[in-house]
Amino acid sequence: MAASNGADSSRPSAFCIAGPTASGKSALALALAARLPVEIINVDSALVYRGMDIGTAKPTLVERAAAAHHLIDIRDPRQAYSAAEFARDAARLIDAIQRRGRHPVLVGGTMLYFKALLEGLHELPPADPAVRRQIDQRARQSGWPALHAELAQVDPATAARLAPGDSQRIQRALEVWQVAGRSLSSFHAAKKETEGGQRPSAMPFFSLEPPDRAWLHQRIARRFDAMLDGGLLDEVATLRARGDLSLTLPSMRCVGYRQAWEAFDAATPATALSAAQRAVLRERGIAATRQLAKRQLTWLRAMPRRKTLAADEGATPEALALAVLRGLPI
Repeated sequence: MAASNGADSSRPSAFCIAGPTASGKSALALALAARLPVEIINVDSALVYRGMDIGTAKPTLVERAAAAHHLIDIRDPRQAYSAAEFARDAARLIDAIQRRGRHPVLVGGTMLYFKALLEGLHELPPADPAVRRQIDQRARQSGWPALHAELAQVDPATAARLAPGDSQRIQRALEVWQVAGRSLSSFHAAKKETEGGQRPSAMPFFSLEPPDRAWLHQRIARRFDAMLDGGLLDEVATLRARGDLSLTLPSMRCVGYRQAWEAFDAATPATALSAAQRAVLRERGIAATRQLAKRQLTWLRAMPRRKTLAADEGATPEALALAVLRGLPI
């Protein structure tokens, strides 16, 4: 399928490639870049942070040279980056890339970012650091399952969809309740589109989904092992040495980083891990990544407009790229 060369008046198509972690999204995007004049917009909440390269499987400099990448390394790990900010930034980039006569490709697995861009978000209150610190203190004393039970009393709809250990989302739901005096689910019910939201029908949405979950689990294990071999522990040690980061920050709660941080916290001295501690870290990191993939697939299966692509051993990036091209209005 030929790419647009600017001879007609139609704007180049923007499209999305989503999927669970380790399903091959980045390889597919680069295969598309070999066939179309594309620019890649990152849709992964971990890739926005500088100094977090190994544990995020960040595209290499060679890969970034093959196609322009956007929204990577745009925040310090100390800083927050919200879904609303992503939606505004992505909408601006889509327009700029299209004006250059190229195809914006949104690639990643942070489903809330896709939702913010395609469907809009709710006018939620901003984060309140003081309230978050108070919630974290109560969690240290009572545990997140106890705070989940508390959430069930004030916002049963939100509590029903959260696991008792989902600290980040439980914290946010309780924060909204305390700051706004109303439940998070009530904001969801009153959803309205965010500034710059894109019409879903205008953006094809492709989803990489493995027919065999065991295939994905094997890839997750291999990738986590590669991260450990590639220096993940050194990377986390460097971040810890800064002295201004902690597990209360979204950046340090990213899968892999959180487990490594907690492993260092339990180590004596807190700068090196024994072989046994590394083995426990590996087990916990792989388990957490598998849980993340499960949540991502749950999000995707609730999106009936998606076009599924089978991600398995026989699905090469080149074959998947051809399948995407056949489904594009280009």
